[in-house]
Amino acid sequence: MRGFAILWLKEERALFSSPIAYVVMTVFLLIMGYSFSLTLFIGHAPTLVHLFFQMFVLFLLTVPIITMRLVAEERKLRTIEILLTSPVTEVQIIFAKFAASMSLLILMLALSSAYAIVLAVYGNPDWGPIFSGYLGLVLLGGTLVAVGLFTSSLTTNQIIAALLSLSVFLVLWIIDDLGYLLPDPFDTLVVNLSLSIHFKPFATGSLYLSDAAFYLTTMLLAVFLSIRALAWR
Repeated sequence: MRGFAILWLKEERALFSSPIAYVVMTVFLLIMGYSFSLTLFIGHAPTLVHLFFQMFVLFLLTVPIITMRLVAEERKLRTIEILLTSPVTEVQIIFAKFAASMSLLILMLALSSAYAIVLAVYGNPDWGPIFSGYLGLVLLGGTLVAVGLFTSSLTTNQIIAALLSLSVFLVLWIIDDLGYLLPDPFDTLVVNLSLSIHFKPFATGSLYLSDAAFYLTTMLLAVFLSIRALAWR
């Protein structure tokens, strides 16, 4: 545990000493604040459902920027050899990088909870979809970070890592449109790979174990592949 804690603090310092974290947070909050203001004060809709779907899209676009350096930079600077020869395991390295990236996403979501507080001040919102929406965003964020971590472990180039993860995210976003064109049973199989299909119930206040299981399974699979890629390289 001590080795993991040291690695995690190292990753936290590296992340929050970089301007990327603050740029991502600023852009995220500005876009969400503008959208929330339009909906509440012009549309008079006391709900965050539309915001959750916009956060979904922003996560797809910003997580590659957060995760692109995680392992790729270590390989480029050749500091990965130092890590691998130190008294820590590949599992601790990967989980430390995963936890640090997730802390940024959770901070962004925590700051965006101000929108829910404003709704409570100006109206009487339905808290069910709000709680489930944030839960869905945490699961989505964990899945995206894990996949981004895996793509970063495959290359020494941060730009290539970002483009790889962005490509995967976009494919998993729109894959349900392709699935509907396929014959049974391939249509169901492909549609169920869609990130948006499993996120929609969370955003609208419905909780299904199958949707949570999809995100958790994908997350754990990507983390496992990241560990294997780190050990292999």
